[in-house]
Amino acid sequence: MNRGFYGQQPAYQQISPKEAQAMLESSDAVMIDVREPHEYQQVHAKGVKLIPLATVPDKLNEIPQDKTVLVICHSGGRSAYACDVLLSAGYDKAKVYNVMGGTAEWEYQGLPTEQG
Repeated sequence: MNRGFYGQQPAYQQISPKEAQAMLESSDAVMIDVREPHEYQQVHAKGVKLIPLATVPDKLNEIPQDKTVLVICHSGGRSAYACDVLLSAGYDKAKVYNVMGGTAEWEYQGLPTEQG
């Protein structure tokens, strides 16, 4: 079982990379990559928007509250923290998902990626 900070059950939902890809294709979900720009340049999930973790609180206006928000990083730690930030800012917990395994798992599963 995945646990949030301090061993508590996280308030956000967990989603696999394949489930996230399916959600992106079949709904108006958006995916936010919270890694650093140099990591994003190397490889990222196709169509993902870069908003580095440190800037998330200042860029909430760029993250829609009326859509499902999928959050991804390299392996799932920073994105989990970003999910907590979104929930603290009033986002609906039914619409905030942490992509488990992050970009590393996304890439491993052969899902669409881009560089640059």
